[in-house]
Amino acid sequence: MLIAQLSDTHVSTPEGPEDVVLHTSEHLARAVAHLNRLQARPDLVVITGDLVDRGEVGEYERLRELLAPLRMPVYLLPGNHDHRDNLRRVFADHSYLPRAGFLQYTVDDGPVRLVALDTHIPGEPGGRLCGERLAWLDARLAEQPQRPTLVAMHHPPFASGLALMDAFGLDGSDGLAAVLRRHAQVERVVCGHLHRPIVRRFAGTVACTCPSTRHQLALDLPPAHRLALAMEPPACMLHLWLGDAGGLVTHVSLIHDKYPPLVVHDGQGWVRNPQVPANFHPA
Repeated sequence: MLIAQLSDTHVSTPEGPEDVVLHTSEHLARAVAHLNRLQARPDLVVITGDLVDRGEVGEYERLRELLAPLRMPVYLLPGNHDHRDNLRRVFADHSYLPRAGFLQYTVDDGPVRLVALDTHIPGEPGGRLCGERLAWLDARLAEQPQRPTLVAMHHPPFASGLALMDAFGLDGSDGLAAVLRRHAQVERVVCGHLHRPIVRRFAGTVACTCPSTRHQLALDLPPAHRLALAMEPPACMLHLWLGDAGGLVTHVSLIHDKYPPLVVHDGQGWVRNPQVPANFHPA
């Protein structure tokens, strides 16, 4: 099973600064095309929040248009830039989205179960997992204790070293850790928010953040306290389930088509390529 993760798409209306300056819609269109042409096509796509920039209906309508070409199911989660009711309204046919309350759900198709958590606090940049949300997670994980599970949410439950972003972190991470320690089947906690690929061991499992399809945040580690945008290539994550023996393996996939893969071995032997010296063996 292959699960693709996009995050922090920040779709805007055509006149919005996100589109005019950062070309967010163009980048998401490229990401959709990238996933559609992968040789190993994902079974599903989960987008871990900040779907749009201002939470407006028009932005969600544009997001819907941009996602329409995807050839696999897509599952949406809110981030701090989102608006629950407007998201529900525009994607009313997405039956997995609850009609009221937190936008939390499970996806039970395939060998890996997806459990989606809502960390949104209206009007706040940070996130929260309150007692109600944590109890819901605990109950869902208890339903299938032997099933490999991927937990998805927007705000990561750990400090990253990006000081200003860590100030907009997750309230309730200790409670989340307590829940996860009771459920050993959680293979991965996948998040967004930080616009960078970051990995940390957390509560007996592995937690990671996904790059953005829009822009990345500059890698300013301590003692830096600024927040800067970095025009690094947009990217996504691919979570590949290799079965009980191989487990869940996570890859970062850059979204570009400028440099197609150069085949040097076709599975049978080394391939002679005029661009590669005859004595070149990359492995």
